[in-house]
Amino acid sequence: MNSFRSWPACLPLLAAVLLAAPLSSPAQDNAVVTAAPPSTPSQTLSLPADAAAAADQDGSVTFIGTATVLIRYGGMTILTDPNFLHKGNHVQLGYGLTSERLTEPAMPIEALPPIDLVILSHFHGDHFDQLVQEKLPRTIPVVTTPQSAVALENLGFAKRYPLATWDTLVVTKGQTVLRISAMPGRHGPPVLAGLLPSVMGSMLDFSSAGKPDYRMYISGDTLVYDDLKEIPQRFPEVDLALLHLGGTRILGVMKVTMDGADGVRMMQLVAPRHAIPIHYNDYTVFKSPLSDFEQAVKAAELQNRVTYLKHGETYRFAPREK
Repeated sequence: MNSFRSWPACLPLLAAVLLAAPLSSPAQDNAVVTAAPPSTPSQTLSLPADAAAAADQDGSVTFIGTATVLIRYGGMTILTDPNFLHKGNHVQLGYGLTSERLTEPAMPIEALPPIDLVILSHFHGDHFDQLVQEKLPRTIPVVTTPQSAVALENLGFAKRYPLATWDTLVVTKGQTVLRISAMPGRHGPPVLAGLLPSVMGSMLDFSSAGKPDYRMYISGDTLVYDDLKEIPQRFPEVDLALLHLGGTRILGVMKVTMDGADGVRMMQLVAPRHAIPIHYNDYTVFKSPLSDFEQAVKAAELQNRVTYLKHGETYRFAPREK
């Protein structure tokens, strides 16, 4: 199946890519990264407390599809990269490119529970589709890149929290505190840097009573590259990683998200105690199926550190023992 509906419209992008190609090779994998302390909070957000919801300190991750998950912990409900288009719908990827959805989301957007905030890795149609742009309440806080915050402002979203790399937003709700820190991300090789939206990963640090409870890493749509080596130095002891896979390819040629082997490399780099793959098999531009990651995980003997969720399934976790 052709991933794109309008091949002639792709030609300007292909020409731009070829003209932008760098003359030098990217940095080598053995580059040295200097450790740096975590950045200080750059922004804050206070949410109304919900005593009933906060009573249950166990957390959960529910997979809706693509990169869309519901994260619940300590009375907070977080939605990531909302994508609720149905099977057969087409998403806009820019430059006249579209991609067809091959699956159904686990729930319609109308069935969502009350959402405290949205974490948006970048403004692309398969992460913030036209249905979401129409139906998501404009008052929901959205944490995203500075570039994506401008697009959201143009759509009328009033509560935007743009984060540059390593910046942090501190969110409080009752006794629960969540630090959201923007991680490095690069949506494709350097040759495409100026043609694709800026992207961020996210580190979620949940705490209560002044002590850390749980650390979760969300990769965002990134490839594995040198800047990511600083993540484990700044943020060691990751409890759970949500890995955006799929091996997305632009024009069927240039890879712009991690494939199965990259997902294992990311696990080895960030060293989470556990990992869940997301962002695979849902769109025609996803060229690396989940089975690629499963095979790479087995080859690396990491099976006991990975959980595979089908659409609608939930992974449950408990806070660290204090």
